[in-house]
Amino acid sequence: MWNLPNILTLIRILMIPVFVVVFYLPWEGKHFAAATIFAIAAATDWLDGYLARKLDQFTPFGAFLDPVADKLIVSAALLVLLQVHATAVFAFPALVIVSREIVVSALREWMAELGQRTSVAVSYLGKIKTVLQMVAITVLLAVDPEKYPEWDVVGIVLLYVAALLTLWTMIIYLRAAWPELSSKPGSRD
Repeated sequence: MWNLPNILTLIRILMIPVFVVVFYLPWEGKHFAAATIFAIAAATDWLDGYLARKLDQFTPFGAFLDPVADKLIVSAALLVLLQVHATAVFAFPALVIVSREIVVSALREWMAELGQRTSVAVSYLGKIKTVLQMVAITVLLAVDPEKYPEWDVVGIVLLYVAALLTLWTMIIYLRAAWPELSSKPGSRD
């Protein structure tokens, strides 16, 4: 259970309160510092998966914890950014992203209980969506929207693109699970 990929995942979770505290500190460099912490956490997402494959260190604990860590760091970042961007323009993609993560997590858990988890496994498009979310959030964290409004717009546009990919991947996963979702009780083999 305590292999390097799992330790990296735990570190990612432990970085969340550090990230939040740094984001709210009253100093000029807080935006860059919070963005750096978030970017490091995002990089550990890729690194722990790479190391698990490379070192053949897959564990049930890691399979459970890795997606939870991703959802926690993204949700925490969107929540703190929502305070800075307290508008419907920002709230909409944030709501889409968080809602999709809850729906897809529940769908994966349910499909796993049916022995069908592979039909809703993470796709290549899902990985692109995750990278785009991480880039958008990093950009939004890195800039003070009052000082650099053009970069803030770039971050929000990227967040909207990520939200569209988020919806698209959710539809793909729901379509893959539709035969099970629409089956009548007792009609499964």
